[in-house]
Amino acid sequence: MAIENPEDRQNARRKRPSRRVLIVGPVLVVLLWATVSYTTYMLRPSSLPWGVRSVEWVRQDVVFGNWLADEAERIYYTATAPKKGGSPLPSLPSVGLSQPPAHAGAWPPPIEPIFPHPLPGEGAWKPTGPPVNGGPPVLVTTFRPELDYPRLVAYVAWFDHTRSTLGYYPGRYEPPHAAVRGPAMVPDDQRSRLLATFNGGFTYADGHNGSADNGRTNEPLKNGNATLLGYRDGRIAMVTWSGGPDAGPDVAWARQSLAPIIWNGQLNPQLNTNPDSPQWGYTLGGRTRVWRTGVGIDRRGNLIYVAADGQTVITLAKILQHLGAIRAMEFDINPEWHTLITYTQGSHGLVPTMLGPNPMQAPTRYLVPDDRDFFTVYRPLPGPVTVPFG
Repeated sequence: MAIENPEDRQNARRKRPSRRVLIVGPVLVVLLWATVSYTTYMLRPSSLPWGVRSVEWVRQDVVFGNWLADEAERIYYTATAPKKGGSPLPSLPSVGLSQPPAHAGAWPPPIEPIFPHPLPGEGAWKPTGPPVNGGPPVLVTTFRPELDYPRLVAYVAWFDHTRSTLGYYPGRYEPPHAAVRGPAMVPDDQRSRLLATFNGGFTYADGHNGSADNGRTNEPLKNGNATLLGYRDGRIAMVTWSGGPDAGPDVAWARQSLAPIIWNGQLNPQLNTNPDSPQWGYTLGGRTRVWRTGVGIDRRGNLIYVAADGQTVITLAKILQHLGAIRAMEFDINPEWHTLITYTQGSHGLVPTMLGPNPMQAPTRYLVPDDRDFFTVYRPLPGPVTVPFG
């Protein structure tokens, strides 16, 4: 029988890595990667607050980070969701100018109140600036959309297609592969015409929402997605896309955002059967009550924008239906992103006014480079007005 040499045993122990090294080594590698990745990400130019950027880093760079961030948001927003009932609001937030529009009684009609005793000014449209061609190009109002939630407020804007034109601009990072990135803000030479701006839709990663700008494809358009289109002749339309990855030569810009929520004036039936389907967004699905935004087109071809807190995808669709939208799509959600801003010309330049509270965004959001894509509403250039789809 061989006799073990104690010195050999000791040498073997020295050569074998300890459990501590086996555990600490990979942890240090992960920590080093996370430190470098996070520092690199946070040092990039950005328009977002530190906290929001940190969450976005988790989504984009951490393995399973999107799922982790989504679950954390779902738990948080479910726990802090608005409760039914409560004391009624004494008044609604003031929006727009004090005087009624010059064409009172014309289109659009005042919003029919949901509550039997409406608050002063509830659902009454107000202009945000001087008239264009004899009428207001932009009207805004507020109203309470749900009897069970008397403290929730919907902020609404209506854009007259005969007195305004719509533009679409890529941001600094979204869409991720813009054919032409541009200034990521309202161009300086267009600001004299600026009437309003508002946020875009879900990101490309959250639903393969393609887009195009200046006739060039950013990310490929996905068949079946709701798509807001601007044509080269000035028309706008909302379609369920079926034309392949590219927008086509007659399209000036296109922006997709998930599946349509209203079609031919009716709610998409799948909203009721499967509101948590990924087609309503990978972040929170359709049931969680959070800030949500959406756009619709009325029967005359005018665009409607809505931002409201405490909404599901179904209640957002019902708001747009109540406002007269015959086609509608959900835009970006969560409290970081809703941004509806109107503008007037002051003695020192543009005066922006934010409609709807958002402490994480400034009224100057789109007057400086921004990370996300966005829409502009302009006074039309001189020339004949082309009546769009509707």
